[in-house]
Amino acid sequence: MHFTSEQRLDDGVLEREFVLGEIPGFLWTPTPTSAPAPLILISPPPLGLGLMYPRLAGRARYYAAEYGFAVATIELPGSGDRPRLAVLDQARADLRRVIEAGEPVSGEIVDALVLPLVERAVPEWQATLDALLALPEIGGPVGYEGGVISIGVRLAAVEPRIAAAGLFAGSFVPAAMFEEARKVTVPLQVLLQWDDEGNDRQASLDLFDAFGSREKTLHANMGGHTGVPQYELDAGARFFARHLK
Repeated sequence: MHFTSEQRLDDGVLEREFVLGEIPGFLWTPTPTSAPAPLILISPPPLGLGLMYPRLAGRARYYAAEYGFAVATIELPGSGDRPRLAVLDQARADLRRVIEAGEPVSGEIVDALVLPLVERAVPEWQATLDALLALPEIGGPVGYEGGVISIGVRLAAVEPRIAAAGLFAGSFVPAAMFEEARKVTVPLQVLLQWDDEGNDRQASLDLFDAFGSREKTLHANMGGHTGVPQYELDAGARFFARHLK
């Protein structure tokens, strides 16, 4: 991990850009204390860190300044300035075609759209976690929060260092992920926008039901994909505070 820039923000949070191999990312850490900070990984949607920076930085700075968490995010494969992935570009083109034609989105398209991203992103998150936990100012336990829910399902199922996860429903879910969800046992908080125009509400509810966690909470709010209430930010922070501190 190589840090390429840093700045101390007006809330006392230190923001650093880094690269890990070819993977760019950001790390936010709170005002230094005597104890290492617990860590939250925030996985962005595949729209590019440049576009998503204001929203990601807002959440990260709140978690760091108000609750003392270290927070990190990385660019997903095929997003932003990273090399394009032909398999994902083709799947996105197929998705646009069927939506514009008013046709149903097939399971084959969903698999092609999501599974290659999961296969690449989860090992990258694990490598990032290795590097972050080697820093003296960061310790466990570790939480995960993210918008491509299938990435979170896979990571929570296979990575024992993840102690709690906050997942955002609203992305397509391959059928295979429902079986993986049964292997997830960490505490979960799932956020669902009830009127999300691009989301299969019933599939989100079925996925929530499939999770194997004994403690799982569904926060369902009225409104579309971008209408998440502001108070859910504090709800997420308090969820992680219960399980990471």
